[in-house]
Amino acid sequence: MKDSRIIFAFVLSAMMACNPGTKQKKEETLVVKNIPKVVTADIEAGIKANIAKKVEEGGGYFNMSADGKELRLQLVRVHTEYLSNLGPQRHFACVDLADISGDVYDVDFFLDGDPGSMSVTETTLHKLNGKPFYTWKQRKDKTWYRMPVLNATTDLLGVLEGEDKFEFHYEVTLPEMNAPARIWIPVPQSDRFQTVVLRTIEVPVEHQILQEKQYGNSVLYMELSPEHSGRKMELVYDVVRQEKKPYEEEASPTRYLNANLLMPVGDRFKILADSIIALKSSEGSIMEARALYDYVIDNMRYIKAGKYGTGDAVYACDALSGNCTEFHSLFISLARSAGIPSRFAVGASIPSDRDEGGIDGYHCWAEFYAEGKWWPVDISEANKYTALATYYFGRHPANRIEFSRGRDLQVEPGPHSGPINFLAYPVMEIGKKQAFPKTFFWFNRKVGKETSKNAVSLF
Repeated sequence: MKDSRIIFAFVLSAMMACNPGTKQKKEETLVVKNIPKVVTADIEAGIKANIAKKVEEGGGYFNMSADGKELRLQLVRVHTEYLSNLGPQRHFACVDLADISGDVYDVDFFLDGDPGSMSVTETTLHKLNGKPFYTWKQRKDKTWYRMPVLNATTDLLGVLEGEDKFEFHYEVTLPEMNAPARIWIPVPQSDRFQTVVLRTIEVPVEHQILQEKQYGNSVLYMELSPEHSGRKMELVYDVVRQEKKPYEEEASPTRYLNANLLMPVGDRFKILADSIIALKSSEGSIMEARALYDYVIDNMRYIKAGKYGTGDAVYACDALSGNCTEFHSLFISLARSAGIPSRFAVGASIPSDRDEGGIDGYHCWAEFYAEGKWWPVDISEANKYTALATYYFGRHPANRIEFSRGRDLQVEPGPHSGPINFLAYPVMEIGKKQAFPKTFFWFNRKVGKETSKNAVSLF
């Protein structure tokens, strides 16, 4: 036993002799251990505190200069997925800030300090409406550097900015009819974002243009007979469309807090909206809307199966799947339940990677009201292409056309079934029974390749 102890002591002394830095390393380890542990929640609190201080100093805005412009910004979202501890007392944060113009800036921050006492040391504008000014690259030594991005507009895949001009064809082939029938077709209207001229109309009978008063929609109405079975109808429009950004409107937004037949307000939607917004409830309507927007993106699946295409918010909440109508109906029910006015519109998205041809059906979108403006959102597109999530929070591209607005549309004469859920494809009744005529959209871009040269297809 004594010999074994001597051997153990000898080995231990030899080990210490071979590692003269052991004591120093232990001391260094103790020093490191004295540095507070930093988690992402600490960095989030740190960047929010710094922004709040700047907002207080700036009279209610986070003020920055960019390209000769003075920006007055408000916090929209902290990208918690990018919060990073870069080393002892060195941290990184990325946030979205919205200017009073409606532009959304992605801003990178570097911070120094410990939890509860962090200060910003560097601030740079990373993206404007989803378009990056630079990207991060890693060197061989594992350090990172910024690389400028040239022609960043091409990163907005499938999106045309500015203006688009095209000829739009709305074709309907009537089904077999064994009784008198009636049909209602949306007629796109001009507004501040689109100029629409009905160039030609080919229909088998006299028609009326009905005015839907609640949302200002125009609806083509015809009474048909069995002899019109199989006939084709076509409406051709010349369209000039502007990219849609946050905008002001004189009318009160409060009516867009009310429920629709398939977009309830309150109850389960109030409970869910409150749980999603949680601590953001004191940080303004834009941040609350962004939290709801992100929830729908993160939890819904774009699947054309089941009861999709009806815009039933209850179904969307249960199934967490559907197409654009389910995505935006769920968002609207949640937003209205949280006291954020929101509204629905439907039309068609014009392909950006070609200048003519068919269009894959209708597309819908939404808007919410915050800070005195209506903010366009397209959540189903942001779900499909996450690189565009920032762009679609506050933007609709130029390459689309709007057919109609609102839900539960009432016209006179109207369908026996009651208010029209929403109007994209024709609503048709043969006798009192609903019918579904074949509908096809196609387009021809007016200015050819010049318009689409900055657009890149996602397919």
